[in-house]
Amino acid sequence: MSKLRALLVLGRVSNLPTVWSNCLAGWLLGGGGAWAGLFKLCAGATLVYVGGMYLNDAFDADFDRKFRRERPVPSGAVSEVTVWACGLGWLFAGGVLLALPDWDNALLAALLVMTVLVYDAVHKHVSFAPVLMAACRFFLVLMACASGSVGVTGLGLWSATVLGAYVVGLSCLARRESAPGALPYWPLLLLAAPLVLALIVNDFEHRQAALGMCLGVSAWILWSLRHSLIEEPPNLGRTMGGLLAGIPLVDLLAVGWNSPDISSQGWNGTELVVVFVALFFSAKLAQRVVPAT
Repeated sequence: MSKLRALLVLGRVSNLPTVWSNCLAGWLLGGGGAWAGLFKLCAGATLVYVGGMYLNDAFDADFDRKFRRERPVPSGAVSEVTVWACGLGWLFAGGVLLALPDWDNALLAALLVMTVLVYDAVHKHVSFAPVLMAACRFFLVLMACASGSVGVTGLGLWSATVLGAYVVGLSCLARRESAPGALPYWPLLLLAAPLVLALIVNDFEHRQAALGMCLGVSAWILWSLRHSLIEEPPNLGRTMGGLLAGIPLVDLLAVGWNSPDISSQGWNGTELVVVFVALFFSAKLAQRVVPAT
């Protein structure tokens, strides 16, 4: 593979729209604020994500030499030293950027960076690796909430939790790409956690809009799962790509259609739908160039 493509594959850059979606959702749930704060948040999260993905391949170099020789490091497209240097450098730079300007941000930024490092180091060796991956997204959303003018709210905390459950579900399925055995069905229940929260918190005049969004997200989840549950032979890679791209739709559920908190910041339901759906399509289109996993 070419040098540029190898660098993009190492960073799993097709998933970056889902990272920006997490930042936007958490920032809105935390009260929003100056646009500069959101841009700083997205830049720091991008560095942390790409650095973490590089370190993922750095830690997995020996495994990939045995079982995935097409990956950039064992194929010789990028040297292992370069991957280590870039991964550590970007992860550290992203953590510093996220930590500014106060101590609350610094604590969450440190937790995020530490969780990324622990996941990269042990994910091939422990059964609870999906929980660690979910914790990375959990801390990212909390980090985004803390960057807002209000800070971490109850809804922000619950939204980060159900996103984590969704990520645990898709991560458990993803582990079957390189592991023998039948596809487990219990993780499918975790994919529904964001739907349950949306129906609980959106009552009265917001219930109908929430129900419509839940139906849309459910349809996409089922459409993605059909590649593994119905098609022969099963295509788990396409399922994972679809579920990962669906994270902005999960974030849209968390933010809501026309909640008072969002309306007070000058947003309306149509604008929110356009932004989050655009991030969803961006992730799907990017997967045509760079695999999501």
